[in-house]
Amino acid sequence: MRNATSRIVIAVAPFALAGPLVACGSSSDTPAPLGNVGNASSAKHPEWSKYTFTIGDNGGDGSQELAKITGVFDNAPYKVKFARFTYGPPLVQAAASGDIDLGSVGDVPPITGAAKEYGFKIVAVNRSLTPDQAIENIIVPKGSKLRTAADLKGKRIAVPQGSSAHGLALNALKSVGLGPKDAELVFLDPAAGATAFNTGKVDAWSIWNPQSAIAVKNGARVLVKGLPPIDQTSSYYVATDKSLNDRTKRAALTDVLKRLSREYAWAIKHPDQYAKALSKEQGIPLADAKASLAAYSNRVTPVEESDIELEQKLADVFLESGQITRKVDVESITDNLLPAGYDSSELTFD
Repeated sequence: MRNATSRIVIAVAPFALAGPLVACGSSSDTPAPLGNVGNASSAKHPEWSKYTFTIGDNGGDGSQELAKITGVFDNAPYKVKFARFTYGPPLVQAAASGDIDLGSVGDVPPITGAAKEYGFKIVAVNRSLTPDQAIENIIVPKGSKLRTAADLKGKRIAVPQGSSAHGLALNALKSVGLGPKDAELVFLDPAAGATAFNTGKVDAWSIWNPQSAIAVKNGARVLVKGLPPIDQTSSYYVATDKSLNDRTKRAALTDVLKRLSREYAWAIKHPDQYAKALSKEQGIPLADAKASLAAYSNRVTPVEESDIELEQKLADVFLESGQITRKVDVESITDNLLPAGYDSSELTFD
């Protein structure tokens, strides 16, 4: 199996938010609705002014464009910038090194990162508002004779190594009594995976939306849906220990997370604007962005015991299948930033 394409590929897109912002592009006719809704306590913390927080943008999740549209950081007593990542594993590595302060990833990157003893913690959960809809799938090309997960035996499956789609592939194989040695997991980043899939160099592709939805639109077929019990529909916020272990910076980072959750809560209530933000960041047609909105419709909450149990079960699958070599204790890498009972879906807007 090839591992070269699983190397880190980071496209940094810094964006300082130091003052009032004007919504850009097609969203210029939308008033900035959140510019004055910062946590009231933040104005009482002039010491936060020395901080610049870097937010990891996972594959074009809309966070940067939504910040412009909503003005959610306009009155923040700190600055923020964004760094774009192609998928989760390099984002976790950046959090561990302190290159970013906060970012959202799928269920697997925290596990593979912890197995390498990276310095980060899981600090919150993105829970899908449409948990009956898969946000990732194992797909096969048009005309494929594969019909069930059992048919993956002996086949080549493109997988972004260490990603949530990696976990889906393992669990899909396990659900029919197969292991990673019964199929060939071809470790390719999303862009390389798309090329391999479209040129017939692999038999299947484990990948998330919008890539999955776009491929299906173009004739591919879903072989295995990424739904419980073989896959989670939640993702996780991770933060660097360098920020979490500083009491003052930790308090400011909590404010960052709350503002992020607020911009997404607003976006869910304004799907047209959300789709435009995703379309611009990902460079995909607006129609494709609209079709993948369900994958980005989440509510932000603290990590619960049930989340830890699900992550621990997944970590054990990775260890048992030889995908990691060190046992991961998920509870030890969990450190909630949000207060108990916090739920971004309950936020209201004027």
